[in-house]
Amino acid sequence: MSSMLRRRGGAALSCLALAAAVAGCAGPSAPATTTAEVYARLPGGPGGITYMPDGRLVVGYHPFYDPAVKVGLLNAARDGTTPYPNEQWQSCKRADGSQKDPNTCLNWVLGLHVDANGILWLLDSGQSAPRITPKLVGWDTRGNRLHRIVPIPAPASIPESQHNDFVVDNQRNVIVIADEAIATGPVGDKAALVVVDLASGQSRRVLQGHASVMPDKSRPITVDQGSPRAKSIDVFVGVDGIALDHRGEWLYYGPLNGAKVYRVRMSDLLDRSLDAAALGARVQTWADKPNAGGMSIDREGNLYLTEVGERAVGIIPADTRKYRRFVADKDMVWPDGVTYSADGHMYTGAAQLPLSAALNGGKAENKAPYLIYRFRPLAPGVPGF
Repeated sequence: MSSMLRRRGGAALSCLALAAAVAGCAGPSAPATTTAEVYARLPGGPGGITYMPDGRLVVGYHPFYDPAVKVGLLNAARDGTTPYPNEQWQSCKRADGSQKDPNTCLNWVLGLHVDANGILWLLDSGQSAPRITPKLVGWDTRGNRLHRIVPIPAPASIPESQHNDFVVDNQRNVIVIADEAIATGPVGDKAALVVVDLASGQSRRVLQGHASVMPDKSRPITVDQGSPRAKSIDVFVGVDGIALDHRGEWLYYGPLNGAKVYRVRMSDLLDRSLDAAALGARVQTWADKPNAGGMSIDREGNLYLTEVGERAVGIIPADTRKYRRFVADKDMVWPDGVTYSADGHMYTGAAQLPLSAALNGGKAENKAPYLIYRFRPLAPGVPGF
């Protein structure tokens, strides 16, 4: 989420989405069907999270809060992190205020994943002043050294670009990014997918303007509906959640402010012979959803989505394609990224964005500790995603 946000009052429209939800509520507001446990308590708000091949948890601190440490490695006590890959990468400014080489530092990071080769990919949208060209940073976690930098210049990146999350397709050697397009304003009407060819280092922007990536302006982000704290946030985020099935066949995605999950074959997305209209015609509507941010998928094709405004993670089972609440907790305020670990759990962090002064009528109620949760999915997933 960018700083281009504003709040308005909201009526109570549905049952409160908490673990203690009222029995008898239907649809997304019905009680969750499994439980989540608090795994870690952090001093800052988590955004993206991922797992190393050796089982260590990597935390991206949410750029909404302009954190001094962008990325950290969870400590043994699970109450803090150490800067990762090191302290020097955490700021693009030197102690005297001068600017570093942007290829030696992190500026604005939300999405991060470790691929099957042990490369930690950090998606730097470059939005903090002074803005820099967006880039992917690949860090070799096994050799503890820089693997490569992949810039994402114009026209793949535009002034509105807020590169949020991504998938890595090791089979085809490509990365696909969800660009929310809210860097310069609260309406992501230039949202798109960005395809990065890791072999050539070239990137291209696709599906901009297509219904599958566009926010629905009739669906503001609602928070804690059915409670005295109910409110709406007048920001309209384009494509946000994104997930690739473990076979690398189907890419699933959807706008945060939107009622649908869509999918497209990776083979079609990468087919340069398809023009915009032809590619758009290959996109399929997959399922209904509430407003939701982060997305993951297990090996059985079940999708997991974070209901950012309603303190819950939901699921779209592959067999029914009907959304339902999966886990919820009263302190799961703005669950953002969701990822699978080889320990058999999925993890999500609560960033507390709706409690921040910017989104809470000027009153800051966000505070440490910020929680990371874990829960058991229906089936195993792909570690790091």
